[in-house]
Amino acid sequence: MPSPRGETELLKAAAEQLRDQVFELQVQTRARARIALAEGILVERYRLAGPQEAFALLRQASQRANIKLHQLASAVVRTPGPAPGAAVWTVARAQQPTPDLRLLQAGSLDATNQGEVLGAALRRVMSLTDTDMGNVQLVEDDILRMANHAGLPRQFTDYFAFVDGNTACSRAAAASHQVTVKEVASSAGFDDDTRRVILASGSRACHSIPLVDEQDTVRGVISSHHARPLVGFTQTQLRALDSASRALGSWIKWHRRTVLVDALQDLHRLARTARP
Repeated sequence: MPSPRGETELLKAAAEQLRDQVFELQVQTRARARIALAEGILVERYRLAGPQEAFALLRQASQRANIKLHQLASAVVRTPGPAPGAAVWTVARAQQPTPDLRLLQAGSLDATNQGEVLGAALRRVMSLTDTDMGNVQLVEDDILRMANHAGLPRQFTDYFAFVDGNTACSRAAAASHQVTVKEVASSAGFDDDTRRVILASGSRACHSIPLVDEQDTVRGVISSHHARPLVGFTQTQLRALDSASRALGSWIKWHRRTVLVDALQDLHRLARTARP
């Protein structure tokens, strides 16, 4: 028979496991809802056989464009549909110049490759802040959604898969300026569950930088996480972080106006071909 203390530890472990399972289920449910809505739109618009065919088309178009399926699904939901019988989804767009990504100091980058660019930006921020933990979140449907991360456990990335408040990253996005949490354990900016997940990841401090484009529209947030409490950053570091984040913010705007639009056009062509 386990001792009372042993029973307490077993119950605590079981509770944490259940909480993690709930987090994961919430992530899956939230992600699936938008995809299901896009599937319904495609089935009705193109008279497809059913949601499975719509999902297959979304997956094919997203893979060809090298973007996340949920991003394409979200674009389908929020973008006005093509005119009946139109050969293209939208009229021809003006050619957009490729953003200058040299401030990320990553050498030659394929600007159309979202994973490559986000990864380079995250490495630049982690280098400037001297850490090996960090994440990138993009604004999608008015919330922050996890898009890239490094050095953080699954529990952390699941918990923060969607963020709409009560975190340093959400404060950075709302205020459109950098936010430093010098010590997570004593900060009043987190609820108990959020604080527990951050500390369990090995992060004791964090710094969040809004990703803004040339019109100062917030496109996302990039955050560094630190194994020890922070004293702060120098003005030189803060300026370098701001420059890198603005380069990425402008790139996000460009990517959505070019690569994502092209993916919608491709999806339209695929769906017209699939229509009986």
